[in-house]
Amino acid sequence: MRCRFAIAALLGSACLVASPASADTLRDALASAYAENPTLEAARAQLRATDENVVIQRASGLPSASSSGTYTEYLKQSSTSFISPDRSLSASVDLTVPLYQGGAVRNGVRAAETRVEAGRAELRGTESMVFNQVVAAYMDVIRNEAIVRLSANNVEVLEVNYQATSDRFEIGNLTRTDVAQSDARLAVARGNLQSAEANLITARERYVELVGTAPGELAPPPPLPGLPADVDTAVQIALENNPDLIAAMERAQASRYDINVAGAGRMPTLEAYSTGGYQDYLGTLGNPNSPEASTTAQAGLRLRLPLFQGGRVSARERQAQANSQAALEQVVATERAIIAQVRGAYTSWRAASAIVLSSQSAVDAAALSLEGVRAENTVGNRTILDILNAQQELLNAQVELVTARRNAYVAGFTLLAAMGRAEARDLGLSEYGPLYDPVANYERVRGNVWDWSQDEDPVTQSVRTVDIPAQDAEIPGNTGAEQ
Repeated sequence: MRCRFAIAALLGSACLVASPASADTLRDALASAYAENPTLEAARAQLRATDENVVIQRASGLPSASSSGTYTEYLKQSSTSFISPDRSLSASVDLTVPLYQGGAVRNGVRAAETRVEAGRAELRGTESMVFNQVVAAYMDVIRNEAIVRLSANNVEVLEVNYQATSDRFEIGNLTRTDVAQSDARLAVARGNLQSAEANLITARERYVELVGTAPGELAPPPPLPGLPADVDTAVQIALENNPDLIAAMERAQASRYDINVAGAGRMPTLEAYSTGGYQDYLGTLGNPNSPEASTTAQAGLRLRLPLFQGGRVSARERQAQANSQAALEQVVATERAIIAQVRGAYTSWRAASAIVLSSQSAVDAAALSLEGVRAENTVGNRTILDILNAQQELLNAQVELVTARRNAYVAGFTLLAAMGRAEARDLGLSEYGPLYDPVANYERVRGNVWDWSQDEDPVTQSVRTVDIPAQDAEIPGNTGAEQ
C-alpha cells in the first residue's frame, strides 16, 4: 500500500509545461533576437547597400567636374622648335553637364528605387523567418523540458515499481519473470531519459544560436492573435501581405526598367561642357617677346549619335528581357509556394490543435487506466506486465500531448508569418525600444552628392555566443501545474 501511495505521488508531480512565477517570455526572446540576431543585422546592412544604388544611378545624370595638373621637364627639344622651354606647368578644369541620355538615367533610378522597395520587403521576410525560427526554438525547449520531466518521473516510478516487485519476489508473491520485466522497463526508461536530455541540450543550444542568450525558465507562450477562420481567408491575406511575394513583384517591376536602360544605348546623348586651362613655362622660354603663361577657356555642346556598336545594345536589351521574364516567372513561383505554405500551415495548425484535445483525453484515460490496473493487480486480476504497459501508455500520451502543443503553436505562428503578420510591428516589440526604420537610412543618403561623405567603418552589432557556457539538461525551478 505504501508503495502505491509513493507511485501515485510521483505521477501527480509530473508536469507537461513549467509555469514559473518569474520567467523569460516569448516576447523577451523575440526582442533579443530582433536586437542582436546576426542574420537580421546582415539583412539590414544589405538593404543599406541597396539604398546606395539610387545615389549611384542618379549620379550619372548630374554634372561632373574634374581637374588635372602636369609638370614637365623638357630633356631634349626638337631642333625645329621656335621655343625651347626647359620646363612647364599646366592645369585644366573640366565641367560636363548631361542634358539627354536616352532615358538611361531616369529608368536606372526607377529600377534602383524599385529594388529598394523589394529590399525592404525582403528585410520583412527575413524578420519573419528569424522570428519563426525563434518561436520554434522556444517551443522546442519547453517541449523537451517537459519530456525530460516526464521521463525522469517515469524512471522514478519504475524504480519504485522495481523495488516493490523485488520485495514481493523475496516473499514469494511474484516470480523472477516479473522482476525481469520490471528491470527491463526501468533500463529502457533510463535510456529514454538520456535521449530526452540530449534533445533538450540540442534545443537549448539552438535557442542560444538564434536569441543570443541562454534560456532560463521559459514561460508558456501567449495565445496567437489574428489566426484566420478558414484557409481561403488565410490565402487571401497572404497574397496581399506576404513580404516574399511583394519582393518578387517589385523585382519584376525593376526588371522592366532594366529593359529601357539597355535600349537607351542606341539613343543619342547630349551634354554641355566647358574647359578652362592654364600653362606656364616658368621663365624658361628664353624669349622676352613670348609670354611665359597663358590661359584658355572653352564651352560648347557635345552630341554623340551611335551608328554601329556590333550588336552590343540589342544583346543587352534581349538579355534584360530574358531576365525580366525570369523575374515574372519567379513571381508566379513565389505565389505558388506561399499558397502551398499557407494551406499546409493551416492544415497543420488545425490538425495539431485537434491532436491536443484528443491527446488530453488520452492522458486522462491512460491515467485512469493505470490507476485501475494497479487496483486490480492488488486482487490478482492484473499482472506486473499489465502495470508496466499501462505506465508506458500514459507516458506516450503525455509526450504526445506536449508535442502536439508545440506543433500547434509553431504551425499557427508559421501561418501568421506566411500571412505577413509575424513581424516586430505585429508582435508589440516596440515596447522594448524603437524598431529599425529602413526608410531612415534611405532618406539620409538619397540626396547626398558630396563625394567626400563617409560613414564610420562597420563593426559587429550582434552578440557572440562563445562566452555562453555549454548548455546542460538541468531543469530550472520547481515543477508546476500542467498547462
